[in-house]
Amino acid sequence: MGRVAVVTGGTRGIGRAISVALKEAGHTVAAVYHGNDAAAAAFTAETGIATYKWDVADYEACQAGMATVAADLGPVDIVVNNAGITRDGTLMKMSHDDWDRVIATNLGSCFNMAKAAFPGMVERKFGRIVNIGSINGQAGQYGQVNYAAAKSGIHGFTKALAQEGARHGITVNAIAPGYIDTDMVAAVPPPVLEKIIAKIPAGRLGKAEEIARGVVFLVAEDAGFVTGATMSINGGQHMY
Repeated sequence: MGRVAVVTGGTRGIGRAISVALKEAGHTVAAVYHGNDAAAAAFTAETGIATYKWDVADYEACQAGMATVAADLGPVDIVVNNAGITRDGTLMKMSHDDWDRVIATNLGSCFNMAKAAFPGMVERKFGRIVNIGSINGQAGQYGQVNYAAAKSGIHGFTKALAQEGARHGITVNAIAPGYIDTDMVAAVPPPVLEKIIAKIPAGRLGKAEEIARGVVFLVAEDAGFVTGATMSINGGQHMY
């Protein structure tokens, strides 16, 4: 059964792969983006997936944006909170704005989007929320106190909201990707990237499509007994 799905950060990298995979699984997808209009237009032209522009760190923008998606496409039953940014630096060098912006975009957006979608899901007795965390939210990472805190917060947010949603037929799960072959990882200096790959038992970076397959599973109709879980997709780099 096809549902309406919203994917934040849905036009590039992991989000793009998720959007495409959900469409291929029969869902109607709205891909949310914030910055690059040209890239979003090219994405729609190539995939046929509708794009919507708003800042997921803005609570009111999420309320308005989700209402627009529902009016255009129908009730939203699937939300994938994938949007994320980095503003790396050691604590001594990190500005307060760098802290605030990463927390607001990576973690605050999960609250904003869930708050907009949850009442309708409760009413319809069905919902699927998938939050994209990170291996660095599980294990920490030097120079990323903001990013690691936000992603770690996502895992706690997921477990708490799963308890609220379970009796309403709403599942809330997280995926914690390891190092995936995206533009964000491509920006890592080659010598550093080589050291990272050397610590991955699988011996390579992950593919965005591998994360997308996890999302497709978690949002399926018959995945209703999986909730409050974190699926680690990291090539064996971090196990617990």
